[in-house]
Amino acid sequence: MLYAWEQGALGEDLLVVAKRTLARRRVADRYRAYLDILLRHLATGLPEVDQVLRRNLSNWKLERLTTIDRNILRIGTVELMFQADVPSAVAIHEAIQLAQRYGTAESAKFVNGVLDAVATAVRVPDGN
Repeated sequence: MLYAWEQGALGEDLLVVAKRTLARRRVADRYRAYLDILLRHLATGLPEVDQVLRRNLSNWKLERLTTIDRNILRIGTVELMFQADVPSAVAIHEAIQLAQRYGTAESAKFVNGVLDAVATAVRVPDGN
């Protein structure tokens, strides 16, 4: 959905693009509620999410990242910023798995480093 939004519908509301995309794709009911939560956080908090990412990218510009890496980082950052019930290690691990599956050979290492920095910046040091 994020990929489709960035590739062709950037001027459209993210939730509108997501709704259109979900009409063409099946998402298991057990994932749907969480997907909706992530999408709402992205739709309302994207400027803040991108600002946090920019502060934690070393020698990179957010706009120069691949679309896949940028959006994996956005999803991970949303979990770290807004989903206190998701442990940092889990959010980062899931993002790394996405990067390994959909990114380049270097994506997983890159995503790990950036999200580790984001977690340090946004999470209270309570084990999450």
